[in-house]
Amino acid sequence: MKQKILVVDDERPIAEILKYNLEKEGYSVILAYDGEEALRLVEQEEPALIILDIMMPKKDGFTVCREIRAHKDIPIIMLTARETELDKVLGLELGADDYVTKPFSAREVTARVKAILRRAGRKPGGEESAPRRIVHGDLVLDLDQVAVFRRGNPVELTHREFMLLAEMMQRPGHVFTRQQLLNRVWGYDYIGDERTVDVTVRRLREKLEPNPAQPEYLHTKRGVGYYFKRRESL
Repeated sequence: MKQKILVVDDERPIAEILKYNLEKEGYSVILAYDGEEALRLVEQEEPALIILDIMMPKKDGFTVCREIRAHKDIPIIMLTARETELDKVLGLELGADDYVTKPFSAREVTARVKAILRRAGRKPGGEESAPRRIVHGDLVLDLDQVAVFRRGNPVELTHREFMLLAEMMQRPGHVFTRQQLLNRVWGYDYIGDERTVDVTVRRLREKLEPNPAQPEYLHTKRGVGYYFKRRESL
């Protein structure tokens, strides 16, 4: 069955170009031209991935992304004509998996779609011998269920957050550079900057740590990167 992609952009020529190029690659594409229509189609069509413009009528892309992330873990690529770093960071903090700045090439967007869907389809860690359930302190990561629990309660993570946490929990104490995490979680073909990792780690801390300012699990190695601190199971 073809993977379904929702393209949301009020500029119809851009939406049609993306539809044409993605369908050439074998995807099924549905279009929405405003934020409210996008939210309706997310519920109705259950797409595998969403390409979401920021500047739209009725509801902007930031609002749509926030509402989707409140209850669904669908990969989201944000399109923006704004080039400020603040807009890119805001999109990532709201749960977007990637962003593309206009003007862009359809080939670039297609490549990013392929990369995200390919990684979303594989198990984190990528090795058959990897442990399927990882426990550290009151934190449990289940690779088969793609789920995380803290003190027995489920923690809602985006797919990218889960993948980053899985990489780090499988090698507690190992310090990952930001570039290593980009390569492992976003892929070698990811076209983005290292701030993406910082934003994702910050979101994880807010969801997992009792006090994000003094993390118990996700620690920073100043000038190097991040590591997961091992704790004994309770």
